[in-house]
Amino acid sequence: MSQSHQPHAVHHSDQTAQSSGRPGVAQPASPPGRAASPPERIEAVVFDVGGVLLDWNPRHLYRSLLPDEESVERFLSEVCTPAWNGEQDAGRTWAAAVEELTARFPDHAKLIRAYDERWPEMVAGVFEETVAVLADLRAAGVPTYALTNFSAEKWDITLDMWEFLRDFDGAVVSGVERVSKPDPAIYQLLLDRHGLSAATTFYTDDVPANVEGARGVGIQAEVFVDGATLRSQLAAAGLVPVDVRA
Repeated sequence: MSQSHQPHAVHHSDQTAQSSGRPGVAQPASPPGRAASPPERIEAVVFDVGGVLLDWNPRHLYRSLLPDEESVERFLSEVCTPAWNGEQDAGRTWAAAVEELTARFPDHAKLIRAYDERWPEMVAGVFEETVAVLADLRAAGVPTYALTNFSAEKWDITLDMWEFLRDFDGAVVSGVERVSKPDPAIYQLLLDRHGLSAATTFYTDDVPANVEGARGVGIQAEVFVDGATLRSQLAAAGLVPVDVRA
């Protein structure tokens, strides 16, 4: 899964929403003199997993292994870096990854092995509001899918940990396919494999570059802020009820 350089926090979109009749959903600008075409009705909703459904962050583990926040940030920026983790998301095995990195940083061997062996401790839990939105979509009969940068090995573990992830109508996992977001190929694979139309598919992801990648192939996509924002976006499209849990 994508590893941020910053401590976990509520995600904020750096995209500026434009008037579209659907709150919070940005639309491309219209040519001068022409009105914007309304978005097509959403027929399928696609979720990123880490940072959207699961509270995954390597800091959850390393705060228990290192003495202070500075040490955690240094380790995750200099040793077990996002780029190194991304190779597993792209298909490299964890055995190969750990062997390569411990050869470079033998003094950190135990901490490096922990990234693999204690990976479940990086998941603090689920984002309950987002999971509730997912449940409401399923109850309404809206097809739901997962599109995630995720190690194939850790995906299998995660499916065992969180039953609701096994109930998607389909899942495209970068480590299985050996192609990662924001490569256009992974979005097209999702559409082709499941017979989805880009124009009627909605996608949410906490990484702005991944959202731009989805938009690049014509998918209606928004940066994930929080479950409440996602609910209001999908409620405006008539797919889920306004939150009645509050």
